[in-house]
Amino acid sequence: MEKINVFSGNEVISRILIGRSIGDLAYCLEPYRHVYTVFDRNVLLKSRSIMQLSESVLKSGTPMLAIDVSEENKSMDTVLEICSWLLRSGADRDALVLAVGGGITTDMVGFAASIYKRGVRFAYVPTTLLAQVDAAIGGKTGVNFHDLKNMLGEIHQPEFTFLCPQVLETLPQRDFLSGASEMLKTFIIEDGGNYRQAVAFLKRYAGSPHDHRHFFRENYAGLMVLVTEAARVKAGVVSRDQFEGGERRKLNLGHTFAHAIESLSRKDGRDITHGEAVAMGMVMAARLAETLAQTGEFEAEKGLAERLESDLRQCGLPVDSPYGPEEMVEAMKIDKKAENGKVHFVLPKAVGEVVIADLDVERVVNLLKDY
Repeated sequence: MEKINVFSGNEVISRILIGRSIGDLAYCLEPYRHVYTVFDRNVLLKSRSIMQLSESVLKSGTPMLAIDVSEENKSMDTVLEICSWLLRSGADRDALVLAVGGGITTDMVGFAASIYKRGVRFAYVPTTLLAQVDAAIGGKTGVNFHDLKNMLGEIHQPEFTFLCPQVLETLPQRDFLSGASEMLKTFIIEDGGNYRQAVAFLKRYAGSPHDHRHFFRENYAGLMVLVTEAARVKAGVVSRDQFEGGERRKLNLGHTFAHAIESLSRKDGRDITHGEAVAMGMVMAARLAETLAQTGEFEAEKGLAERLESDLRQCGLPVDSPYGPEEMVEAMKIDKKAENGKVHFVLPKAVGEVVIADLDVERVVNLLKDY
């Protein structure tokens, strides 16, 4: 089993463990005497490997809670439900709370564990590609508040994150591609030759027949490499900047626009996933970079926005936002990345190189409105 460490200075503060099958999880749990497992109910019903895991959990007598997971349920109410269950179940300070599900599940369970009895240990088994390459790595926890994403939360590191691409086999194509957007984002930030490999892999996936399980079995080794490399990039960034004081902000590439798109879409009932919004946001960030380059204030690879737009589209991702930048103003102003009237926009200069630029939202809107 491959292991990637997350550091604070020279101290290991979290581990990413990559297993070939869900059965490898038993080895990861051996050091922990009291495990309390929180599952996404929907994952239990749809994933054969997770169903087998839940059956073994039940046989072992480990307390288990199934929760209903959605953006609407990503709230303090659900966090308090988890805390109440831990209390009723007799969870003490030596407990390990195990979250099994996608990024919403890991965000909520990590937040609940970090505040229950002033903090107990927790670990993740992410079951979506988005969670495996992004959401379940780095210690960010939280819930939505007043229609704004992740406005309540904290950074608290899991004991470990167990990555197993096997559980992605039955993931619906749209959900898989939503995670693929975050994977591509990671390689745009730090390439190492992985961006082109990821694009090639995802083009094949997007064009494959409807039986994606066959595609996964045929391409499992390639998927494991990409998941591992994306996790390695994020672990490195988090190790160098755990609390987002500098470099870690680069991981927000596309997210200022994406969070505004998601906020607006929830209000008017549009069905846009986080990864889809990130894909749209990355294209908007690249357009902003090129527009600034035309003013002479910034250097960006010519044609980068067009290249990213083409690649993302061929990977099966939407690239055109249903909202113009002028509609996003208010949401961007109250984004978590806003400070002193400016927002930390992450702008790509080229694949493998991004920078952080503090810009007024109104200026960004003016620069993009005629693009």
